[in-house]
Amino acid sequence: MYNFTGLSLTMSKKRNIILAVFLVLAASLVLGPFLIPIPPLKDTVPPEELADSDSKFVEVNGLNVHYKESGDGGPAIILLHGFLASIFSWREVMEPLSEYSRVVAFDRPAFGLTERPLEWEVENPYSRDSQVELVIGLMDQLGIDQAVLVGNSAGGTVSMSTALKYPQRVKALILVDPAVYEGGGSPGWSRIFMKLPQIKRLGPLLIRNVTQWGRRFGESAWHDPSKFTPDIWEGYTKALRAENWDRALWEFTLASSDSQLAERLAEIEMPVLVITGDDDRIVPTEESIRLAGEIKDAELEVLKDCGHVPQEECPEAFLDAVVEFMINLP
Repeated sequence: MYNFTGLSLTMSKKRNIILAVFLVLAASLVLGPFLIPIPPLKDTVPPEELADSDSKFVEVNGLNVHYKESGDGGPAIILLHGFLASIFSWREVMEPLSEYSRVVAFDRPAFGLTERPLEWEVENPYSRDSQVELVIGLMDQLGIDQAVLVGNSAGGTVSMSTALKYPQRVKALILVDPAVYEGGGSPGWSRIFMKLPQIKRLGPLLIRNVTQWGRRFGESAWHDPSKFTPDIWEGYTKALRAENWDRALWEFTLASSDSQLAERLAEIEMPVLVITGDDDRIVPTEESIRLAGEIKDAELEVLKDCGHVPQEECPEAFLDAVVEFMINLP
């Protein structure tokens, strides 16, 4: 006869062991992130201490915004940088453009030397809507009634969103490798995941790894990575010495969302110039070509041997395209 009682006990022990392992793993996943120490950042300073001699600060919508300006002609040009960038990304073209117009470049929230709030009572300052209001608020503070918005990558999506909400304030758009179709924000499921308490706690710690992968990302933005020199990397990482840069960048990541701009292209009625490098590996060149074809009467410039940041890698060709477009504006 078979000993079913012994077999039953053995199976019961196995189930208990499996259950115990499962509970330990579940507890580790739930509680583990809260037990991992988050050491404070070292050697960080208030953003103002990192300012350049030509840096300026102005309070806009409760934020201390870092900006630079040059020139006094018109129409005014406002430069909006992309993800992980800052005013620094416009260094090659700002002064040449100021020969034709008043030029203003500013650091978007979570980047550069603009204030990085960690608490807010009303609108999240890192959201796209707040960034749109910041553009208009900055224009108001600087006495600019209407401007040409020049946006690179994610700065292009903010520029477009601003033009759609405040068309009377935007004379024209110059969209430089804009992230419209695929780069408009993280997927909905990932945003839910990132807002879990455990992930929110570890987020700033994960963000700090940008010092490891950020350089590779920067090099991939250039057609010729050898041009991404140590000095340029230092310029990009200067803001990583500002207080709370990691927590602010995480809040920006949490606030990201799908721009849905691709569904509203028919609403854009002001003059538009789309500029892209012919070797953009961040926002594929084909997407910029598609965008120019889907915006009514948009002009397109594809710059040879250039990547995702033509204002840095191919400044002369970039300036030629922008100045010609500006001269022909109605």
